[in-house]
Amino acid sequence: MSTYDDDDIPFDFFDEPETVEATQRRRLPRLDRGGGDDRPPRTPRGGGGAPTGLVPLARLVGLIAIAIAVVVGLVFWVGSCQGKSKQAAYESYAQKVQAIQRADKALGKKFETTLNSTLKQSDLETSLAQYAQQEQQEYAQAQEIRAPGPLRRLHTHLLDAIELRAKGLAALSDTLAQAGASSKDDTKTVAALAKEGGLLTASDVVWEQLYRAPATDELKRREITNVVIPTSQFVTNAEILSSRSFTVVMSRLSGASTGGTPSGLHGDKLIGVHVSPQGIDLSPGTASTIQVSQDLSFIVTVQNSGDFPELNVPVTLKIVSGKTKITRTDHVTSIQPGEQADVTFTNFDLPPDAFSNKVTITVTIGKVPGETKLDNNSSTYSVFFTLSS
Repeated sequence: MSTYDDDDIPFDFFDEPETVEATQRRRLPRLDRGGGDDRPPRTPRGGGGAPTGLVPLARLVGLIAIAIAVVVGLVFWVGSCQGKSKQAAYESYAQKVQAIQRADKALGKKFETTLNSTLKQSDLETSLAQYAQQEQQEYAQAQEIRAPGPLRRLHTHLLDAIELRAKGLAALSDTLAQAGASSKDDTKTVAALAKEGGLLTASDVVWEQLYRAPATDELKRREITNVVIPTSQFVTNAEILSSRSFTVVMSRLSGASTGGTPSGLHGDKLIGVHVSPQGIDLSPGTASTIQVSQDLSFIVTVQNSGDFPELNVPVTLKIVSGKTKITRTDHVTSIQPGEQADVTFTNFDLPPDAFSNKVTITVTIGKVPGETKLDNNSSTYSVFFTLSS
């Protein structure tokens, strides 16, 4: 049996090369490089900066701040949109009411002109009935208007005012029809007409006191600006609805229907012509010098020289100088016996020809029904125009 040295026993079959996996498992991070490497050692990840929890916290705070800013911005934007929408709603409402007001104003003028005209009684009845129908149409249109919430209750008073106008016009027409069919007693008819005419006067009060004034206060309270609730006067001069005025109306109607003229003393006369702002009175026998400025005006004074009220009295002013001819006409709506009224003429655009010649100004008060004395209705004045210094 041979003896062998254990150290000499070959075990080569154990000396297999290491696999890649084994090599990788055995490698450890090298925190320090030996030799002459001058580069600073690497800082391990997560070390040397801000603490781990502060960065996410700062990001979260930033996101919350942005979210708050966005929410606040949305709140202001929505509020602004709501404010604009509210303003637009009130503006739209006011525009629709203004359309109603303009239609009523035009109809009121037609009513006054018709009432002051010399017509047959049947013609006046027909006209008043037509006006009542037109006012009823305005009432229907006003019902279609949707008022903003705070004004809905007040809007009903606007409807009340328009309804009074429609009823008043219809009642005047019916009163005239009944008078023509059953009686010739003008005294009773005049009293009835004045009573029904009171509905038209009341309509103006309702519009102003129960609708416009409180609606305007409501807009101010809610800080709604640049929105105007319009005033409305169907009758600009309540005197034409008085018993005295209806007496004149019936007198004219009687004269027109019989082919005669109103009885009693009727007439108007010219009192004088005042020039403003110069402050002089024109005289028929003296040539006056008139200083022309932008606010030049001629104020004509008329007096009722009869025993009855007169309505819609025409006043005409004519300026003649060479080729220049200017004619203006206005009216005195109503004037009582002995009363004086002024008619003012303004906005004169005089051509150069008016400054180089002698100018003639003629003022004439138109004849009223039943008037026989006409020598005091007109006057002619000589003047010279100069530019104001």
